[in-house]
Amino acid sequence: MVEAAGVAAAIGCLGVAVFQVALAAGAPLGRAAWGGAHERLPRHLRVASAAAAGVWVFAALIVLAAAGFEASPIPAAVAGWATWVLAAFLLVGAVMNLLSRSRLERIIWGPVALVLACLTAIVASGA
Repeated sequence: MVEAAGVAAAIGCLGVAVFQVALAAGAPLGRAAWGGAHERLPRHLRVASAAAAGVWVFAALIVLAAAGFEASPIPAAVAGWATWVLAAFLLVGAVMNLLSRSRLERIIWGPVALVLACLTAIVASGA
């Protein structure tokens, strides 16, 4: 179960990373991110999305390492506690998205972050 949750969480994290890359590239998806104030993100938020994409890839590697996948470059000792930190951040992110002024953030990213938090917690509890 831990391995399956790890794979599902990593796929989810990579999906969010792809979304952030699209935002950074100027895709008109801004209503679903960063508070939803912009159709296309301004430069500073595009830079932030590019950075966020890297963070999401790192999160996927953490979860995979904690789930026991040795191909991840993250040391298992780090992955164990980092997965709990990630689960906590995802839970906070879920709450923030569910309280967002952006309808799209509430209906898309709130539930996504909540599911990722649960999957990550499953991995963390089994690590």
